[in-house]
Amino acid sequence: MKASFIIFLILLAFFFGNSNNQKPDINNNKEFIVVIDPGHGGRDPGAVGKYSHEADIALEISLRAGNYIEENIPNVKVIYTRTTDEFVELYRRAQIANDVHADLFISIHCNAAASSKAIGTETWIMGLHKNAANLSVAKKENASMLLEDDYENQYDGFNPNSDEAYITLSLFQDAYLTQSIDLATSVQDQFRDRLSRVDRGVKQAGFYVLWKTSMPGILIEMGFISNPVEEDYLNSEEGKAHLSSAIYRAFKEYYLAYYGNSSSNIPDEPIQTNTNNNTNNQTNNTNSKAYYKVQFFTSPTKLAITNEKFKNISDVSFYEQSGMYKYISGSFTNIEEAANHQKLIREKGFTDAFLVAFQNDKRITITEAKHINK
Repeated sequence: MKASFIIFLILLAFFFGNSNNQKPDINNNKEFIVVIDPGHGGRDPGAVGKYSHEADIALEISLRAGNYIEENIPNVKVIYTRTTDEFVELYRRAQIANDVHADLFISIHCNAAASSKAIGTETWIMGLHKNAANLSVAKKENASMLLEDDYENQYDGFNPNSDEAYITLSLFQDAYLTQSIDLATSVQDQFRDRLSRVDRGVKQAGFYVLWKTSMPGILIEMGFISNPVEEDYLNSEEGKAHLSSAIYRAFKEYYLAYYGNSSSNIPDEPIQTNTNNNTNNQTNNTNSKAYYKVQFFTSPTKLAITNEKFKNISDVSFYEQSGMYKYISGSFTNIEEAANHQKLIREKGFTDAFLVAFQNDKRITITEAKHINK
């Protein structure tokens, strides 16, 4: 009888999973909502390194990534499950996403292992765990519910330490499998190709917070806080900037693939609004024009502007940002002329080329450039 019931659940999950596994027909005028979930917090510090806590790192990188997304990608609203060092129950994290009818759920964490040599990033989606190691990671993240008051009743008797509990749990939430895999793959591609992090791959396991969300969702493990080298990287300004930028770029790829269009002027590298000090400095220099350029290529290593890749592109130069070399073409005070040049660059094979703006050799936003030149 028990075996028959499990087979029934598998067939049910398969039917509903495949019936919804397709790209949605979305009205681009609809506001896109992404819920970003910084793991742990408050009385739950998460994994603990030699001098830092997972909860603190996850919160800072989550806020940075969310800020990048909301400031650089039009029509996207970011909602956080927490913005301070507070304890938020697992069921409430999922409930927040469901209540706002979110289009995407991203949970951000740091990993830990008994061995200090464990290294690398991995991104998880909801599914049946393939081995004991995958199950162990899910148990570790789900164990947060044990810190909640009356968790047995809140989770209908689900025991995060029971192997059997994950059998039924892992059969569901396949409805958004393809989308979740696409986003998870983009995250790992960014970590590996742009940041040179060790790639541990996209994996499946029974995470309660992903099971309970009714939308595509992923859980990112950004590195091992138990590894001294990775702990230093996770806590460094460079590491936080690079990881949050990588998450932004992965989201951008996902958003354009499912909801946007290839002509959207979304920057490859996120731009933050300047601080008041920077704004004041620019106000004092309003006599200096802003210039629009077309950014068409990014490289982790410096390439000569005479490189074969750029042979069909005129007026090539570059600037360095966050350890990456950004190649640009042209210089225009008129944004329409810059847009025409962008079109030419795209026709020459650089289909992701987009507009950037500078004043006094300093990168500024397109909005600031328009204001300065007006």
